[in-house]
Amino acid sequence: MEEFTLRPQPDDPRLTHTVCGIDQEGRPIETAVVVERPLTLFLNGREIVTMMTIGDHPDYLAIGYLLNQNMLRPEDRIVAIDYDDELETVVVRTDRETDFEDKLRKKTLTSGCAQGTVFGDLMEKFEEVRLDGSAVLRTSWLYALTRKINTAPSLYLAAGAIHGCVLCEEDRPLLYMEDVGRHNAIDKIAGYMHLYGISPSGKIFYTTGRLTSEMVIKTVQMGIPILISRSGFTAWGVDLARQAGLTLIGRAKGKRFIALAGTERIVFDADLRLAADDHPRFARKASRSDEDEAA
Repeated sequence: MEEFTLRPQPDDPRLTHTVCGIDQEGRPIETAVVVERPLTLFLNGREIVTMMTIGDHPDYLAIGYLLNQNMLRPEDRIVAIDYDDELETVVVRTDRETDFEDKLRKKTLTSGCAQGTVFGDLMEKFEEVRLDGSAVLRTSWLYALTRKINTAPSLYLAAGAIHGCVLCEEDRPLLYMEDVGRHNAIDKIAGYMHLYGISPSGKIFYTTGRLTSEMVIKTVQMGIPILISRSGFTAWGVDLARQAGLTLIGRAKGKRFIALAGTERIVFDADLRLAADDHPRFARKASRSDEDEAA
């Protein structure tokens, strides 16, 4: 795949609105704000959930959500994905019924923003996953990735109030998705990978969100061995990463990062004297201080 095969489209007029206000000195201003809209997901005619999303790539979001909730199995054959913009619905149809009814009874609220949901049996496949033990992360790749991602045109730079997730390989960002919730962004990438048959082998996952238990679980379920964030960790996220053998790197800002799991995959090949700090123009909120709970 080429770099940024899929990337944010900050110029898309459907994704932001310009609103008027005043600044700290009382002067009139105009600023761009991110649009969020409801999207109701159906699986084989059964309503599953209504998500708040920016509305791009509803097909990838729908498939990724169902996969990451274990409501859709990799072997299930999808026969149609129908999106209705006016009704704000997306319907996924498979060639046979699934076992999602029982899962709906176990729905719980997660710690994520945008009222993301996770099901009580989210970990049913977690202990079965075996991540690639031969995967490596070179620090030269890490620095190149953070520079490319943080300087790429994005809704974050245009309007803020958004999270980003990026599927990478070595020093190349491949798929860059944004949404009002980090869960939506990771689900979009999972959906794209499934629909286009992209292998997790040799891949790296980057997120702007906190490294919570759900982010770790979803990354492991997708079979990706390395997870990187600009933000901080939760204790359960670290515990699960160690249990699964996932390389977990947080607070990756400029020359700095902290690895709390899977450190054996890291190859220190970059000269820190040549590594650049974040330029203030492109610094995300979580990189401007050590207050990492911005995500």
